[in-house]
Amino acid sequence: MSVALLWVVSPNSEVLNGTGFLDSVREGNRFPSRNRNSMWKGRFKKGGRQEWNFGFLNADLRYSCLGRSRTENGKSFSVQSSLVASPAGEMAMSSEKKVYEVVLKQAALVKRHLISTEDREVKPDVVVPGNLGLLSEAYDRCGEVCAEYAKTFYLGTMLMTPDRRRAIWAIYVWCRRTDELVDGPNASHITPQALDRWEARLEDIFNGRPFDMLDAALSDTVSRFPVDIQPFRDMVEGMRMDLWKSRYNNFDELYLYCYYVAGTVGLMSVPIMGIAPESKATTESVYNAALALGIANQLTNILRDVGEDARRGRVYLPQVELAQAGLSDEDIFAGRVTDKWRIFMKKQIQRARKFFDEAEKGVTELSSASRWPVLVSLLLYRKILDEIEANDYNNFTRRAYVSKPKKLLTLPIAYARSLVPPKSTSSPLAKT
Repeated sequence: MSVALLWVVSPNSEVLNGTGFLDSVREGNRFPSRNRNSMWKGRFKKGGRQEWNFGFLNADLRYSCLGRSRTENGKSFSVQSSLVASPAGEMAMSSEKKVYEVVLKQAALVKRHLISTEDREVKPDVVVPGNLGLLSEAYDRCGEVCAEYAKTFYLGTMLMTPDRRRAIWAIYVWCRRTDELVDGPNASHITPQALDRWEARLEDIFNGRPFDMLDAALSDTVSRFPVDIQPFRDMVEGMRMDLWKSRYNNFDELYLYCYYVAGTVGLMSVPIMGIAPESKATTESVYNAALALGIANQLTNILRDVGEDARRGRVYLPQVELAQAGLSDEDIFAGRVTDKWRIFMKKQIQRARKFFDEAEKGVTELSSASRWPVLVSLLLYRKILDEIEANDYNNFTRRAYVSKPKKLLTLPIAYARSLVPPKSTSSPLAKT
């Protein structure tokens, strides 16, 4: 499930701008690159020398990844098919159905991949003389970015096989760059047309036509793993939503937004992290658990950042539920911690925890080398909810955060849990 992967990004880290990145997106220009014809389709072509720009970004990474839901395979399903549809005991909602259709598509893609290969490992590197060094440099740069701005997660990726950790780095970097478009210091200059160009650039990445070296790493990744483009498109759709929408009428709307800005990362990363060969869980249920972690993380972000968002004129809390609690936007803008607010927050925290509980069921089904970073993310983000409670639900002027000592104590706990193998007996995730 940044989900899980970018599930451990630092929510407030910043990256220095690289020259020309935002200008290129705004104006629709390609990144400067020499010998454009020598770029590869899935791999580099032989010969030629490329020079790449390191266009990168600067911003508060509040949202680990983003997206738009489309139904393409026409499958029908019952509400009870989705383990994530109603973890809070609520009615099934149209947004959840849309998202679950995407889950089904991703799971089917992985199943086809497993059938077409002899084992669950990724394809071996294809050595292309003269260009392998450039591709290695691209992945190294992605690793450097991950190491600097998501230190704990980067440490966890070192337990993975080299192919898997490089792929995770590449996805992390793409998600971060995408988030920067609407949450970075130059966000006021980003238009819907700029996001259209960014999505077109994404299509080029999946077609083996990267614009720069960071794109090249992702382009190689998606050629090696059964990664579908839909969650990436959905991430861009989440960026579009942030340009025009600052209120959410009910939880149905908020759920879709949370999928866009966080749940998509789980769908991106499960094919990379892999499912344990001994797992008895269905592929769909593992994807659903990853999705649940993304939703839980984003709900936690929203509850932590109520005051910060209010100062930007944004309210991400369901308007209907606010009204039912006797609250309004005016109460939030005033920053009043009342008994009504405490009762409201308790219910919101309870829902977020139920999503975390649903996500935790699927972590042990991941490949052994991938469990630790996901568990670290889950445990640390869940502790933020504890800190909100410790602050007497004052998320207007006090920011809930997990102290460094608590973070350090979480690492060995998460590692110990990561050693627990998938259950051999039946469970809510088990195949039937």
